Amino acid sequence: MPTEAAMAVLARSPVVHLAAVDEAGAPVLRTVHGVVVDGALAFHGAPAGEKMRAMGRPVVVSAEETVAVIPSYFFDPELACPATTYYRSVQIHGVLEDVDDVHFKARVLEALMVKYQPEGGYVTITADDPRYRKQVEGILIVRVAPTSIDGKGKLGQNRRPDELLRVLEQLWRRGLPGDAAAIDAIRRANPAVPTPAFLAAPAGARLSCALDRADLDAAVDLLVDEYWNVGVSREAIARALLGSGAWVGAHDERGRLIAMARAVGDGSKFAKLYDVVVAPAWRGRGLGRAVVRLVLDHPIVRDALKVHLRTRDAQSLYAGFGFVALPPAPAPSTDMELLRGA
Repeated sequence: MPTEAAMAVLARSPVVHLAAVDEAGAPVLRTVHGVVVDGALAFHGAPAGEKMRAMGRPVVVSAEETVAVIPSYFFDPELACPATTYYRSVQIHGVLEDVDDVHFKARVLEALMVKYQPEGGYVTITADDPRYRKQVEGILIVRVAPTSIDGKGKLGQNRRPDELLRVLEQLWRRGLPGDAAAIDAIRRANPAVPTPAFLAAPAGARLSCALDRADLDAAVDLLVDEYWNVGVSREAIARALLGSGAWVGAHDERGRLIAMARAVGDGSKFAKLYDVVVAPAWRGRGLGRAVVRLVLDHPIVRDALKVHLRTRDAQSLYAGFGFVALPPAPAPSTDMELLRGA
């Protein structure tokens, strides 16, 4: 795993695990809230206790994240042996260092606030702010600058492309929380795997089952000038995207976001589509149909008995998927509904 990707795992991990040996030779293992600042892992604590006794000593910090639990029946209808877990794990080795620089300490504390209280609601922490000066000076901030980094991503690299294609299809069919994101991760790690049918896209485009924060700014750029978002702030659009149960999209060969759609729903009775958009340069190539097809097949949408949307100018696109117009909505928009089953 590249160093940048390994540090990203540490940065987004809710907690990290710190292992050390104190001055008496006794092992110390603690779980801490860590952030990555200037390429080092940093955290805070009280200026006393076991961490202080490990100061200046070699330590190991680890983090891990489960990408997907893969059941045995994905590969074999009878044997339990193929059951496995796809994951990412990281270990960094370094020395536990006490930080004296109040400006670095303030940056660590601010990074912790951004990570664990991203909604804001406080005054930014700086070393020069008299409201924080005493706290910044008195708190213990320690860091581990990596002397070595070991990162591993187990994402099916030992499997043949045809086997991983089956995994992708099974994950999409299973549809547990996280499965859509796992599909994208497995495809990135295994570029030789054929494109599954549910991700078929026009030439030059690559569909994604689960857009994320990395796509957020580009997604807002696509949406902010569309007629249905007139008067809606960028911040409100971003919150809506992040709050969606389904958020799919497409990227071009350079990795730029060129289309997206999202949906909310209960996974059973009702779903509603929002924010279907294609970049102007890509319109007329079938990409809109591909994105709508994907979002309609998303696990939170595919079994819904009723699927609603509102459109001003794309009635024919949605009619091709079985949507029909409902009684008149406020002009010039059309409310449409797709009914499934009885």
